[in-house]
Amino acid sequence: MTFVRTVLGDIEPSELGVTYSHEHLVIDGGRAVLLEPDFDLSDVDRMATEVAAAAALGLRSVVDAMPCDAGRNVEKLAELSRRTGVRIVAPTGLHHDRFYGPSHWSRHVSVEELAGLFVADIAVGIDALDYGGPVIRRTEYCAGVIKVAGSTGGPSTRDRAVFEAAAAAHRSTGAPFLTHCEGGTGALEQVRLLVDHGVDARYVVLSHVDKIVDREYHRELLSTGAFAEYDGSFRWGDRPNGTLQLLQWMAEDDLIDQVTLGMDAARQDYYAVYGGSPGLGWLLDGFSAAMDEVGLDAAARRRLFVTNPARAFAFRVDHGGVG
Repeated sequence: MTFVRTVLGDIEPSELGVTYSHEHLVIDGGRAVLLEPDFDLSDVDRMATEVAAAAALGLRSVVDAMPCDAGRNVEKLAELSRRTGVRIVAPTGLHHDRFYGPSHWSRHVSVEELAGLFVADIAVGIDALDYGGPVIRRTEYCAGVIKVAGSTGGPSTRDRAVFEAAAAAHRSTGAPFLTHCEGGTGALEQVRLLVDHGVDARYVVLSHVDKIVDREYHRELLSTGAFAEYDGSFRWGDRPNGTLQLLQWMAEDDLIDQVTLGMDAARQDYYAVYGGSPGLGWLLDGFSAAMDEVGLDAAARRRLFVTNPARAFAFRVDHGGVG
């Protein structure tokens, strides 16, 4: 039987319940915060309040998306899960190159060595020091998803090595993928690269693709068997809501079973506890009301929030490896 790996242990996919598929609940330092101080999400007390408010609206699980050495703190994620009762899936992998810089260690290791680090996060326990130095201290908290990032138009030369290492880690452990598609682009190229390295596309979740409001593009990427993760619902301002339009089109095209939702709320400005908006509860409050108004009823929303994530973030059980 397959499973989902959360920081507090493995669960059956049906236990995930209402799930946000791409969030940033903890960003504890790292180059991202140096570049953008608003990314500092290190205060567990504040985030516990924010997550609890969303839980009161029905949130039950979150997939966190800050991978190795970019502000990931698995001990804080575990504490947040314990305090709120919300299950959290933690990532391994590497983010976009801009969050590391040209001298980062990841540029100087082999694909095999990189894959080994990802596998250990998944099968043994995430490093308490987040691969930030020469010492590794494994925790009891394991990663349950492989997060990798592509560049505009698809994986760069640097990205390709990361994707190849991630594919090797998937083949060994069965862990699913959550990818970053820069500006919504490069999703098809990412899928092709992973498939070429032995990954079944149904274990791939492609983030941010709703930045491109093109029906044919989404039809094509979902035809691969991968999932699309839409997280732009609160970012449209005075423009027509492209995320809502895409959801309507995918429902009409009978492709909504391959779509999940998140917020990618990686800034203090997005969280109510920091005086920001719309707050973590947005998807289950304001946006759910907007979906209902255009005919995406409770049954459709259950697929987006419950049924689809349970499939998307389940481990492959025939990998024959660790985990």
